[in-house]
Amino acid sequence: MSKSAKTIEKFNEHIMGTYGRLPVSLEKGSGAAAVDEDGKEYIDFGSGIGTNSLGFANEKWADAVCMQVRNIQHSSNYYYTAVQGEFAEKLTGATGYKSVFFGNSGAEANECAIKLARKYSFDKYGKGRHTIVTLVNSFHGRTLATLSATGQEVFHNYFFPFAEGFVNVPANDIAALEKVINEDKSICAVMFEFVQGEGGVIPLEKDFVEAIFRLCGENDILTVADEIQTGMGRTGALLTSELYGVKPDITTLAKGIAGGLPMGACLASEKCADVLTKGTHGSTFGGNPVSCAGANVVIDTVTAEGFLDEVKKKGEYLKAKLLEIPEIEGVDGIGLMLGARLKNKKAADILAAAAENGLLILTAKEKLRFLPPLTVSYEDIDKGVEILGKLLG
Repeated sequence: MSKSAKTIEKFNEHIMGTYGRLPVSLEKGSGAAAVDEDGKEYIDFGSGIGTNSLGFANEKWADAVCMQVRNIQHSSNYYYTAVQGEFAEKLTGATGYKSVFFGNSGAEANECAIKLARKYSFDKYGKGRHTIVTLVNSFHGRTLATLSATGQEVFHNYFFPFAEGFVNVPANDIAALEKVINEDKSICAVMFEFVQGEGGVIPLEKDFVEAIFRLCGENDILTVADEIQTGMGRTGALLTSELYGVKPDITTLAKGIAGGLPMGACLASEKCADVLTKGTHGSTFGGNPVSCAGANVVIDTVTAEGFLDEVKKKGEYLKAKLLEIPEIEGVDGIGLMLGARLKNKKAADILAAAAENGLLILTAKEKLRFLPPLTVSYEDIDKGVEILGKLLG
């Protein structure tokens, strides 16, 4: 039995079967290249679902993380650490937000945003103004509250009762948004993704985003941008809100924020920066020093001069190369967050075949999804697309 097969057997025996795993057991990597336990090489176009933003084992990132581990690996949030303060200063400074709460994941960041929005409204208007509007086809996490916020019926099963206080409107339907805001006076926030990732890599239309901000501004309703997948440079801007020319009251981040270590962040504008007070929220591991050490390298890298311009160029290059494949009908998305529509073949079949042939990709609904490291080289883009092109005929 191979080393990979032994690992897979161990997983199947001892770990809950909550994932549809591919038979790949990765051991090491560098940049966008990975190697499994049996020595097979792969080009990684998924980066841990957009989490390994600087690729595998980035040297500066690894050095910073290892140095931090040797100093102090964790400290209760009853105390202070310089590394968390340093990252908070860099993140709020780069994004223009007043304050931040650190958690462990995107779901935690969104839970914080939900609580923040509801408490803002409670403090100002009293009980009963707590409903949050989310979009059909959205995805906000797998906790009970964030599943309730998610606008996909496929996730609304098994775990009843779901949390109340969420209503959905179709994405890009301004009339539906106007109707619910005008008729429902219990609304405290509108929560949305600029690009619906798990929902199929579908960008929101600019006029719909402008309508969200107009209607929310007129009714003192908070705007909450879920940038768990789109943030930290993924779309060629530090925050995708910059590309739409808007500034949400709250923005949530995770995935690529710490380069592969667990971290989520909930950013609050001046308007609601002081809403969550002592004892109203918390996270044992939030702002973990090791994660913050990695995050400091990530933000230094993505905010360096020219880096995000290069992400845009690589995104355009990857999109153009994908469109050269006859089986690909079209490519949606922004920057290095792309989804390819197929003409005849099934995305799930291609996902498995790609792994067999040394290419790691993702799916989103019926599309092939690509979230390569932001540092991916043009050479690795060419290698990956060549493998995909052969599979798609």
